[in-house]
Amino acid sequence: MELLLLTFLGQPVWMWLLFISLVVTLLVLDLGVLNKGDHEIGVAQSLKLSAMYIALGLGFSGFIFWQMGGEATAQYLTAFVVEKTLAMDNIFVMALIFSFFAIPRKYQHRVLFWGILGVIVLRGIMIALGATIVEQYHWVLYIFALFLVFTGIKMLFTSEENHDLSENRVLKFVRKRFRVTDEFHGNAFIVKQPDPKTGKIARYATPLLLALVLIEIADIVFAVDSVPAVFTITTDPYIVYTSNIFAILGLRALYFALSAILHRFAYLKYALSLLLVFIGSKIFIADAMGWPKFPPEWSLGITFAILGAGVLFSLWKTRDDDEPPQIGRNSAESHS
Repeated sequence: MELLLLTFLGQPVWMWLLFISLVVTLLVLDLGVLNKGDHEIGVAQSLKLSAMYIALGLGFSGFIFWQMGGEATAQYLTAFVVEKTLAMDNIFVMALIFSFFAIPRKYQHRVLFWGILGVIVLRGIMIALGATIVEQYHWVLYIFALFLVFTGIKMLFTSEENHDLSENRVLKFVRKRFRVTDEFHGNAFIVKQPDPKTGKIARYATPLLLALVLIEIADIVFAVDSVPAVFTITTDPYIVYTSNIFAILGLRALYFALSAILHRFAYLKYALSLLLVFIGSKIFIADAMGWPKFPPEWSLGITFAILGAGVLFSLWKTRDDDEPPQIGRNSAESHS
């Protein structure tokens, strides 16, 4: 019992165990009950799952309020909303990867499940390292802030590009160093089949494994933006990690719900860029005003305002778009 009351990364061990238990339960429920076997996830089911994950993420703020108070709750909600919105970029990349490998929709859920499971572990490592660095060297927050401002400005003035995954260095490395098959073998990531040169049985990576690797690499790239963004909102590792994970948990369901209408959010990147600039500049504004920190309730309100305006603007600009643009290569031959 005393062990549960010990402090780990600023909060009691029991709070960490409670959150981890909740995450494990959700993952088991998702894969083992709600989506058991290989079947195509429909839009209706995706919307219900997305609503459930968002409700759980928002509902967890009640627990934060009970244990940590109102200021921590505002920080958690701001971090959750920011992470959820930044995750939209992940959805665009997921759509590009699945289109490139022509992965059937019924197998996409399994790839995303293991991909997001890997993301949970990687984010935990990155956040623990970030918390340790910030605790020892507080000035690192200013570097994070400047990086976010620079990233936001760069995003604002960078035009969209249609990336060709066939030129991806990671993909080229994997194809050069490992045996890879272009055919699907059910939902398997690795299969055994005869080597065409020697005739001996060897292990081959399938397109599902290649897609999984690219999704993990993409999240590491996105985490370079999202993790510093949350640390400029709060340095409490518990709030940083829980808000990150709740935002990520519903990403899979959100992908299936939005994949067909992603083109309607084509202009959301402008809101994201302004949001990054705002988050990065908060620490400098607080210093200039002589505040100990930027008011959390202001931060939450401004975040909602920026994102709400971005969503409405994007929907208005794409109101006449009936067909989504083609992204990536949509045939199995495109990567053979």
